[in-house]
Amino acid sequence: MAVHIRLARYGTKKAPFYRIVVTDQRNARDGRFIENLGTFDPRTEKGGFVCDGQRLDYWVSQGALPSATIQKLLKAQAPKA
Repeated sequence: MAVHIRLARYGTKKAPFYRIVVTDQRNARDGRFIENLGTFDPRTEKGGFVCDGQRLDYWVSQGALPSATIQKLLKAQAPKA
């Protein structure tokens, strides 16, 4: 079973809202998921990205693969030195 960390779309038409979920790659985009890690609201000024970092690290250590979009969001949230 390949586990992925990806976005699941919620919200209404023309007002998207996403949940960051851990799911089996074979499930539908908005289908069943193993765990909800956080949210992403692209309509806010600063991106509205909220994620449980400890759980994210746990799932990555267990072999879960983040999607390209999740990697991009995480990179944008990394502290700038």
